[in-house]
Amino acid sequence: MKTRTRVKICGITNRADAEMAIELGADALGFNAWPGSKRFIDLEKEACWIRDLPPFVAKVAVMVNPAVVDAEAVFALPFIDLVQFHGHEEPLFCERFFNAGFSFIKAISLRDEASLDDLGRFYTQNILLDSYAPGAFGGTGQLIDLDLVTRFASKYPDFRLTLSGGLNPENVKEIVNRVRPYAVDVASGVERDPRTKDRGRTAAFIQASGSVISFDL
Repeated sequence: MKTRTRVKICGITNRADAEMAIELGADALGFNAWPGSKRFIDLEKEACWIRDLPPFVAKVAVMVNPAVVDAEAVFALPFIDLVQFHGHEEPLFCERFFNAGFSFIKAISLRDEASLDDLGRFYTQNILLDSYAPGAFGGTGQLIDLDLVTRFASKYPDFRLTLSGGLNPENVKEIVNRVRPYAVDVASGVERDPRTKDRGRTAAFIQASGSVISFDL
């Protein structure tokens, strides 16, 4: 069966960029709820426009090493569809939200082969692989290790793999053809600056990603 690779535009900070990404065909939008990010937004303060976005585009809150109470508060927001844990969250932390019936993505910083050991321990099939950069939690523009990613995707096809880290309009089509992920995730690759998306690059990225058909046999 043929399946289309989905596209998440991450690091959305304003209504105009959100509406532009949706207009161009994005499947999901990422909102960075980690105060340490250059793309941070206060979800409750920005709720007035996020909740008005179309319902069939997933709204993803990105959190880094949140306290349980803070994650619970974000899960409770009616305009957030799922949470992306993008830090060093432990399996027991993830198990808590799995048992509560919440949908979440677990991001893995791909440092080496050992980073991919036993990902099932995080209690989700939604795995995002990102490039490793010391002291950073995504959004660096550094290209992910494609050899490791390709081996992982081939060995563990049951995971819904989102690929991130250094993707851009120039390389995404070739990378998707090689890895055939469930989705691709981009922030810096389509930006004018960390708070503003570039329309031309966003359009080119979505077109290149969406024109690739992966085969789910």
